[in-house]
Amino acid sequence: MARFNEENVRVAAEIIGRYPRARSAMIPLLHLAQQQDGYVTNDAIRHIGELVDATAAEVIGTATFYEMFKFQPVGKYMINICGTMSCALMGAEELMHHAEERLGVKAGGTTADGLFTLEHAECQAACTEAPALQVNYRYRFRVTPEEFDTLIDDLETGKLDAEIPPFGTVGRVRQRIPVDRAVGPLDPDDVVEPPVWVHVGENPS
Repeated sequence: MARFNEENVRVAAEIIGRYPRARSAMIPLLHLAQQQDGYVTNDAIRHIGELVDATAAEVIGTATFYEMFKFQPVGKYMINICGTMSCALMGAEELMHHAEERLGVKAGGTTADGLFTLEHAECQAACTEAPALQVNYRYRFRVTPEEFDTLIDDLETGKLDAEIPPFGTVGRVRQRIPVDRAVGPLDPDDVVEPPVWVHVGENPS
């Protein structure tokens, strides 16, 4: 179980500084914790609470609303196979059975080598490309069993490392805003008039 390491404490402070209220940074900090350890640890939940002046219960209450946050170790590659209507009609159930046989685990399980976790998914908003799946939330469309096997082979050999980072990595490039370009956070309680781009009472046409 891990709190933020020294480097991520610095990154967390930078993230919090972008918001008028520290609690608004809770979700980015949960992503940061998951990127550090591969899942959100109990210690990370407590640490985030300390950083944003929230209880651990409030942090976990936010985190558990979202499917993408995991609270137990998962594989390097999280494979989510969509099973809702369009994908189901186009063979998602058969694809899931094939995936379970190929990986040797049932949906919800992780392979013994820690490389793959297999899960069902609700709609992935790719209904015209069914059956669809995601690997660490990177899409694959119209996947056949043969294409699934090729995908697994490529992931095992590292062929897709440049395209698909380990689970928990949202992006490889972290946002950086130069001080002279930042607008600065403004507390909502300090707002006394509409934003300059709102023209009250004017006809927008």
